Amino acid sequence: MKAASIISILLTAFIQIPQTHRILGLEGGTIIDLSNFGKSESDIKDSIVVIKDGQIIAAGPRKAVRIPAGAMVIKVAHKYIVPGLNDAFATQNNQAQANAHLYMGVTSIVGSDEPGGRRGRLYLEANPSPRVYKMDVVTGYDEERLTPPPSSIADLRARGTALSEAQLVKQVDALVQSGIKVLLLYYSLSPEQVRVVVRHARELNIGTIGELGFTTYYEAIEAGVNAFVHTSRYSLELAPAELRKEVAGAPFGPPRVKYYQFLAGLNANDPAVKRYGSILASGRVGLIPTISLLYLDLPDHKNPWKEPAAAILDPKDIHLPANPLTGNRDAPDQSVQNSFPAGAAENELRIEEQYQHAGAKYLAGSGTDAFGTLPGISLHTELKLLTRVGLTPREAIAAATSNFGDVFGWKSVGQVKAGYNADVLVLDENPLEDIEKLKKIHMVILKGEILDRDKLLLKRLR
Repeated sequence: MKAASIISILLTAFIQIPQTHRILGLEGGTIIDLSNFGKSESDIKDSIVVIKDGQIIAAGPRKAVRIPAGAMVIKVAHKYIVPGLNDAFATQNNQAQANAHLYMGVTSIVGSDEPGGRRGRLYLEANPSPRVYKMDVVTGYDEERLTPPPSSIADLRARGTALSEAQLVKQVDALVQSGIKVLLLYYSLSPEQVRVVVRHARELNIGTIGELGFTTYYEAIEAGVNAFVHTSRYSLELAPAELRKEVAGAPFGPPRVKYYQFLAGLNANDPAVKRYGSILASGRVGLIPTISLLYLDLPDHKNPWKEPAAAILDPKDIHLPANPLTGNRDAPDQSVQNSFPAGAAENELRIEEQYQHAGAKYLAGSGTDAFGTLPGISLHTELKLLTRVGLTPREAIAAATSNFGDVFGWKSVGQVKAGYNADVLVLDENPLEDIEKLKKIHMVILKGEILDRDKLLLKRLR
């Protein structure tokens, strides 16, 4: 076969299957109710779902919903229907990673461009691709004129010029015009700057995620930040005041090691942990623990490279990957910015369990592809770990679906209801019995079109 023909086959393998009918009907499946942060249980058996032009136009019991004449009908009796999964903190660096997301049912990600960093460049040219809600960092400072570039957050605050309210508003407007949908509010921001950014982001229907330092998480809750990311980072409030200040100034420098040692030794049953959990649960803020970043440091972890989707991924594209043969890292990274003390991972799970027990609300984010996390695969790891800290399977699935609408105010995301995006998974088994059954995917529908999952596992040329 000629080389040109081979390339043509590989390229066409990744075009979404064209929907020959404008209307698609799913007949007979059970729609799993994931509303109210996974607290509602009004599942719809023997349902009808009608999809047209990338949107769900009707969904409900057979007696209440009719499939229009001429629609393409797919019978899904004895199967289970959930929204496509959203990853609240992830990336994709190439087509293979986009395919892995989709194969695992991840139909949207919140991702940022991080050239030279742990997660690399966000690849926006993939086809097919999950929806990408682009995220960018807001530091609150004018960094472009600093020579040499700041070496730490403390250096940025010492040499940089803090942006005024008008400048912050102008910056947010420019980011939104460039296609940004989520703002990552960073360590250097002052409480007043956080309030300005959050207020304007809310006016523009833009999501906000806090990874904070000089603004406390208490102040961020009062300001109305939508979500906090990394269990280790939003647990900073549990540390002594002097250590919090050190970490805020150099979150990836030497204070990081001292702080993680503190977390590893903290008693998760300490009353201060429980009080803080109550504060986190008191508002609408969603937590994005990214505890899958800790997975390879847990003693009972499994080899993530055993998943079928891993076959198309290259370990060289992953930050600190596990060895595909052993499932373990060949050697631990002892650098200041990447090392973890013994026992930190297990204790962070115990601390997160206290937040969950207090009633915290969750969004699922894998942290892909840092610390060995893999596109698509590690979101399922995250969901498994969320059940480990106390969420029910229904609540865990809601963290990757309907909670996005509730937390960010996105009205068309994360539910199988009329008016929502037609990103849908059809499952062969009931994931409410075991979160692992969420991997038993029969069909992925993205923007109203059915994907050929088998062809997703063919690696497209870059």
